[in-house]
Formats: sequence, structure tokens, C-alpha cells
Amino acid sequence: MSSSNRTGASPLTFILTGIPGLQTSSYWMALPLCCLYLLMLLGNCTLLWMIKTDHSLHTPMYYFLSMLAVADLGLSLSTLPTMLGIFWFESTSLCFEACIVQMYFIHSFSTIESGVLVAMAFDRFVAICYPLQYASVLMSSLIMKAGGVIFLRGICVVLPVVILIKKMPFCGSHVLSHSFCLHQDMLRLVCGDVRVSSLYGLIAVILTKGLDSLTILLSYMMIIRAILNIVSQEARAKAFSTCISHLCAVLIFYIPLIGLSIIHRFGKHLPHLTHMVLADAYLLVPPVLNPLVYSWKTKQIRRRILILLCQRGTQQQV
Repeated sequence: MSSSNRTGASPLTFILTGIPGLQTSSYWMALPLCCLYLLMLLGNCTLLWMIKTDHSLHTPMYYFLSMLAVADLGLSLSTLPTMLGIFWFESTSLCFEACIVQMYFIHSFSTIESGVLVAMAFDRFVAICYPLQYASVLMSSLIMKAGGVIFLRGICVVLPVVILIKKMPFCGSHVLSHSFCLHQDMLRLVCGDVRVSSLYGLIAVILTKGLDSLTILLSYMMIIRAILNIVSQEARAKAFSTCISHLCAVLIFYIPLIGLSIIHRFGKHLPHLTHMVLADAYLLVPPVLNPLVYSWKTKQIRRRILILLCQRGTQQQV
């Protein structure tokens, strides 16, 4: 079926894939998925609410954390309709336009999250390497501009991917490898020349997530050097502890991403289940774990949660 036939009597439809070896409708898989999505919504919305209502959290670090929560919410909600549709309602078909929209939001929010992690690395770099200039460097105006650039980059960099793939002909099998639409997976079903789209996708990943990861690595090399120059062991431990949450967020995001990219290009002989698990981990694990990591490792957030729990317990007793 070519791109010119999509508006005809038989519109182009893709078939999404659940877990190999399981029935399409599997409630024992749908329930854990629902719990993961509920945990993601609760964790990220709670973070956003606490940062908004608690004036002691109105600092650059928590502004960037709120951006991370927004990116996590967007990334998870992009996959929610098709993931739950497959396991709850046996709905495996998705029209071309809906697939394009989902692909756009998944890749956009993923790029935004990568940019936010870079901004958070810069925040930790300034806080540890130039503590006296922290307030004067990371002013509210700079944070707003950085947030605008990060979100604009995520929105714009994926637009050419959508434009290019909309013009491509699809024929033969329309079965995708995952429970959602990804650019690399859709390109696999194109029966025309995909060199331009594939090359642009590769360049976009290198110039966004590739450069982002190198920037984060460079930032932490300078942070570690600054920490090692601190004489007091207690001060060293305190400085490093402020970076643990961000380091966990970076590892949670980039390890599945790098694994998925390597497998897509060099692991075609591996079982399909390996591809699917890595893709799910890349999109589901960071939004669920980031709020838990920051709630556990950040003293201000942990204290705020304890205060809320105590207040609720007091109200229930009254």
C-alpha cells in the first residue's frame, strides 16, 4: 500500500505487538501495567504539587526537577493508550495518523527529558564548582530561557521525521515490533528508499542525546575533580550526595536507551522479547523511578512528604 492510498477506502493500519507467547488480552499483565502508570502519575504529580506549594523548594534544582516530572508524564502518557488498549481490550490495530502522532510525542518527550538532564547536570556543576556564584548564575530568567530552549528543541527536532515518514510508501507486513510506535520500527516496514529518513534520525539522535550524554559526562568529570580538591572528608561526602539523585536519573534514562539503540542496529538476531523488554524499560522505567529516587535521596522532599503524612494522620484522628 502506497502513501497515496491512505485516504482511500482502505486506510493504512498498523498492528501493534504484545508480549510474544502470551494471549493478546492478558489481565495479569494489564494489572501491573495499570499499577505502574498509577505510580508514575502519583509520583510525578505529587512532585509537581510539592514544588509549586512549598516556597522552600523554589530553587533552580527543583525547577529543573519539575521540568523532568513534566517530561516523564508526557513520555508515559504517550504510550498509555496503546499499552493498556492491547492488554485490556485486545485492541492491536492503530491507524497511520495515530501512529505518527504517538511516535512524535514519544521521541519529542524523550529528547526533552535528555535536555532536562543536561540542565540538571549544569545546576550541580555550578553548585559544586562555583558555589558563591550559584545564585547569580542560575537566576529565574536563565532557568525560564533554558526550559524554553529544551522544550522547543524537543518539539522541533522530531518534526522532520514526521514529515519524511508521512511521504513514504508502506507495503507488505504492517506488524510493528512493540506495543507503541517508534521511528526505527516504522522505517522497517517502508518498501521505498529510507536512507534520508534513517540518516536524519541518526544525526538527530547524535546531536541531541549523543551530545547531551557527552555534556553530562564532561560536567561530572569537572564535578569529581572539584570534589577531590575538597580537604574535608565530610564536605566531600556532602557534595557528592547532592549528585546521587541526578546520577541515578541519568543512568535510569541512558542505559536502556543505549541498549535499545545497539540492539536495533546490531542485535537483529536476538529474540524479539529482548527488543520489547528494552523498549518498555526505556519508556516506562524512568518516569516511575525518578520520583521515587528523588523522594528517597532528597532531604527537603522527604521531609515535606513526612510533614504531609503527619498532617493527614492528625486530621484522621480528629
